[in-house]
Amino acid sequence: MVLSRVTPVPLLLLLLAGCAVGPDYVAPETALPDKFSEGSSQSVGDVTDVAWWKSFNDPLLNSYVEAGMAQNLSVLQALEAIVQAEANVVTSTAGAFPQVNLQAYDTGAGAGGDGASAQARKTSNTFGGSVPVSWVLDLFGLYQRAGEAAMAQLDAAYASADVAKLTLISSLIDSYINARLYQERLAIARSNLKSRRETLRLTQFQLDAGAASRLDVVQSEGLVNAQLSTIPQLEAAYRQQVYALSTLMGLPAATLIDQMNKVKPIPVTHARLASGVPADLIRNRPDIREAERNLAAATAAIGVAEAQLYPMISLNGTLQASVSANSLGNAGQTSWSFGPTLSLPIFDGGALRANVSSSESQARQAYLAWKQTVLNAVQEVETALAVVTRDGRTVSALRATVASYRDALALSTSSYRDGATSLLDVLDAQRAVSDAEASLADAIAQQAGDFVALNVAIGGGYAAQ
Repeated sequence: MVLSRVTPVPLLLLLLAGCAVGPDYVAPETALPDKFSEGSSQSVGDVTDVAWWKSFNDPLLNSYVEAGMAQNLSVLQALEAIVQAEANVVTSTAGAFPQVNLQAYDTGAGAGGDGASAQARKTSNTFGGSVPVSWVLDLFGLYQRAGEAAMAQLDAAYASADVAKLTLISSLIDSYINARLYQERLAIARSNLKSRRETLRLTQFQLDAGAASRLDVVQSEGLVNAQLSTIPQLEAAYRQQVYALSTLMGLPAATLIDQMNKVKPIPVTHARLASGVPADLIRNRPDIREAERNLAAATAAIGVAEAQLYPMISLNGTLQASVSANSLGNAGQTSWSFGPTLSLPIFDGGALRANVSSSESQARQAYLAWKQTVLNAVQEVETALAVVTRDGRTVSALRATVASYRDALALSTSSYRDGATSLLDVLDAQRAVSDAEASLADAIAQQAGDFVALNVAIGGGYAAQ
């Protein structure tokens, strides 16, 4: 039920102008440890503009990241959402300003036919216009809080775009590392194929000399064919990563295949690991900032809901003018009206109160979502630190393993030629070398990927130019 009346504006209500109801926003806080369990107690400051991927010393990778930041479709969509949020700020607060319209008309009139008198057959023309004006007095801060919510949503849109950029950096570099990994695995597979073919040739020679059996030849042939079967799978996996790279850069799949076919090693960095402290994440992680801005918007929405419980006063006026012209002459008329209108909610079945409760619940949910985002960020850094600080030891051990197995293969092959060992020893040594080389390549790629994960987890690089 709405009550309307045209009376002078009460002085008390004028004094209340600009008094916004609802809670004022206070930035959330949560308890965080002074340092990560395997990190230092030194802050890294603002790392959002640190292009950490350049430590791989790969100009091609650097150019891909730059192109992806400019052309990735998910990033461009997120940037477009900022434009929409900016427009929403205007629409959310426009009601607090005077609304002025212009209305005009021009009407002709007359009559015809034998039955019409001479006077009636004369034509007339009436034209005029009006200027209605209305202004809602934001006495309880409805539009003020709506503007606060819209501004917070705009900030959240900027943070969401930063999340899209950080996600792009992570996905693009991971795809690049994996593409180089499969190139390395292909090189290992082809090298092993060459070695196994050499063993097969040697076995056939031994068979002709009566020093080997047909079983030895069949076993060698089986290993050659087994190695051959792995190559198409690795080639397909390599191409999948290159196709993913193209799409991440906003290009058709296979656009980069010729460029990527120029083999390069798996990226390796010797950059110092720096995780900072948990408090750094509040500033650097865009997903935390987005969650915090969503909380600010939800808090302002409580004020919007509460303001709807209170009276609303609007000042309304209209200026009208019209002119009638006919054969008898012209006649003009002007009029105006002005006065306030009071709208007071009296009975709505509890809808407005329920709307306030709903807004309060949404704000509590937004706070819990922010807190969960913070905890997830801390966990991601802790996890990344746990693996990246141990990757070096894994790689070192596997390098030593490969070197040992290669020596064992050389010795077993030499002994087999001399008839001192069986073919089985050579085949076992070949399998050991093949598996160790593949494991080493995987470990090097894992080390690079974990370095990426750590820098993404601390929120680094999305603002780099």
